[in-house]
Amino acid sequence: QVEVVESGGGLVQAGGSLRLSCVASRGSSTIGAMGWFRQSPGKERQFVAAVQWFTERADYKESVKGRFTVSLEKAKNTLYLQLNSLKPEDTGVYFCAARRGTAAINVASTYEYWGQGTQVTVTD
Repeated sequence: QVEVVESGGGLVQAGGSLRLSCVASRGSSTIGAMGWFRQSPGKERQFVAAVQWFTERADYKESVKGRFTVSLEKAKNTLYLQLNSLKPEDTGVYFCAARRGTAAINVASTYEYWGQGTQVTVTD
């Protein structure tokens, strides 16, 4: 069973930046992919970005391309999400997730392990 724990959320003005971190432990050798998903009030959880563990191939939600960067630090079993040029519509709880497979890494239902989430709030 993989355990994932996020950190790094906060309150920031539009145009600002944040860096989220997610540490995977307890069974991390079975990970095939990790990703970030976002849930805003009244909305379903949405894909933001994900990366395949071995190839480090990344995938992004269209609206965050060029602003967000997902990266892995394998030696520390850590996934990062650099959020730049933040907009109010980026506000939400950001969840880190891990899974054993590597296909369809942008689909939330394919992930087996989830963190508790970290709040990101972007003000005008």
